[in-house]
Amino acid sequence: MSRVVVFDETGAPDVLRVVDEFVDEPGPGEVRIRIEAVGVNRLDAMMRTGGYPRPIRSPHTRLGCEGTGIIDAIGDGVEGWEVGDAVIVAALPTMDLNGTYADHTVVPADAVVTRPDGLDPTHAAALWVGGSTAYGALIEKAGMRPADHVLITAASSGVGLAAIQVANQIGATPIAVTRRSAKRDALLAAGAAAVIATDTDDLADEVRRLTRGVGADIILDSVMGPGLSGLAQNVRAGGTLVTVGWLDPRPAPFPMTGPLTIHRYVGFELLADPAAVRRMAAFLGAGVRSGTLIPTIDSVFTLDDVVDAHRRLDTGDLLGKIVLTT
Repeated sequence: MSRVVVFDETGAPDVLRVVDEFVDEPGPGEVRIRIEAVGVNRLDAMMRTGGYPRPIRSPHTRLGCEGTGIIDAIGDGVEGWEVGDAVIVAALPTMDLNGTYADHTVVPADAVVTRPDGLDPTHAAALWVGGSTAYGALIEKAGMRPADHVLITAASSGVGLAAIQVANQIGATPIAVTRRSAKRDALLAAGAAAVIATDTDDLADEVRRLTRGVGADIILDSVMGPGLSGLAQNVRAGGTLVTVGWLDPRPAPFPMTGPLTIHRYVGFELLADPAAVRRMAAFLGAGVRSGTLIPTIDSVFTLDDVVDAHRRLDTGDLLGKIVLTT
């Protein structure tokens, strides 16, 4: 038997429950993974509360779009993987059916990548969604280059912290934006070249000062909402705004500043392209090996304490990623 986290109705963290189920066998083209650790994401909370952007299977809905573990069974026709391989689940758009909040899950073989050597399961579970989103948005979409000034909102989130490290890895200058000055020292320690805390600092004044009046080359925004148009005024003429999240669910007015390139990046966007996944995995692996890309962990819970983990997630006051261990 295998523990699996499911819910039958949307709502507060208490709707989540742990049940025992028989372990499935992998079908053709699939692998079964014995999960060691799972990254908890805002997307999980959106699904739990009914805010997921597509229809989901219900009742008995599963959760978890990333995690890490060991392949313990392989289906027919799978090549390139062996039982015993340590892997990372590279984001599951079908997590309502085969989510990673479990002792075992069965996924398509092309939905996993090799776990970088030297990365323990707790940090490996927190690597992919944050790291691949930051990489995809900043490098694949925005074309970030060395010396670019990159303004990163919600900088203490998993994606925000990964973006700081990705920018440093490429030689850009990450400027972190946070609502709380209490997080300034932690963000500087995480690699931010500068921190703008909006509870004490004026965002526009600080951006002008840090960029010598030019403006940011790239803005990476995880918030959206009514503040998007004002945020866009901090990018230089001809710069780029990339949105990657929707922490503020209110409508976001279209920025009227310009010239400006705007991208809406969704994490699953590049995952259907095997070449893009290989680039992501290579970049993240290189960052792990060099020590420039190590996920920041906010807190660790066991799978049985998933309700407490989601209560922590719902506070919104995180520094890094919440991880569940099995």
